[in-house]
Amino acid sequence: MHRDGKGRFPVDSPRTPVAAEPEAAAALAGAESSGADSSGAVPQGRRTLGPVALVVAAGLSVQFGAAIAVLLMPRTGPLGVVTLRLVLAAVVLLIVCRPRLRGHSRADWGTVVAFGTAMAAMNVLFYQAADRIPLGAAVTFEVLGPLALSVIVSRRPVNLVWAGLALGGVLLLSGGGFDRLDPVGAAFAVSAGAMWAAYIVFSARTGRRFPQADGLALAMAVGAVLSLPLGIAEAGGKLLVPSTIGLGLAVALMSSVLPYTLELLALRRLPAPTFAVLMSLEPAIAATAGFLVLHQALSMIDALAIALVIAASMGAVRTQVARKSP
Repeated sequence: MHRDGKGRFPVDSPRTPVAAEPEAAAALAGAESSGADSSGAVPQGRRTLGPVALVVAAGLSVQFGAAIAVLLMPRTGPLGVVTLRLVLAAVVLLIVCRPRLRGHSRADWGTVVAFGTAMAAMNVLFYQAADRIPLGAAVTFEVLGPLALSVIVSRRPVNLVWAGLALGGVLLLSGGGFDRLDPVGAAFAVSAGAMWAAYIVFSARTGRRFPQADGLALAMAVGAVLSLPLGIAEAGGKLLVPSTIGLGLAVALMSSVLPYTLELLALRRLPAPTFAVLMSLEPAIAATAGFLVLHQALSMIDALAIALVIAASMGAVRTQVARKSP
């Protein structure tokens, strides 16, 4: 779950922001210079803690944005929330990035369409899950997709241990047979994880074909177009209520625009293994957001189950990083 040296992210990244805009790079340079000591060097502790704080802030933004989305669902339904998030995020990214539309091959556009389709499907399935089961459980099931992708890509026997650990966590979370959770909600979350894995693959390909964040902005627009008929069918004119648009914009900024920016800045200074481990903490952050915003309490068994899945994700990531190291 990391970026390579060319500003792109291979298939083991859970979210895949691309190269920074010049303004972001300038802002980062200013932040780095402001942290330097009298000799011009930035203390090691500050170099580490600053990017870590950015990644943690990105995770908090994503999951608390998801909690706000759950609060918005009674107004628009899950599909309406998806439409608001993707349409408003696409508008923001298209205005900021102003991607070039000419000069791309048919294969480039095919990759963007596949990326946007995976993005739309992932969001539709996840919000359907979040409408039925607690947020922490939904993210825990969803993270199985990237975890399975990491295990498959690595092809190391030790990853069977991590897969077994994750399976144990899922069985605990489901009460041994999904009897404590809505089985339809759990199935939606697992399916969202499969789409997350597809999202990772196509986002990496998009990053190789498009400069800066152009591919992301275009894919977000594709996802917005695909989701629009679904949102209109479910929510209709409710999507145009000003207060609903305001909450939808908050979800779009917190769940898409802000996290990409924070992670982008962090990845310029943070070691890839550290970033990957921090990203593995998202189920715990989601459970915290669900508790604080949605009053979704966790039992000790739920907490243990989420911890097992987090440990499995961390282990798989560390194994993958070790395999790539010389």
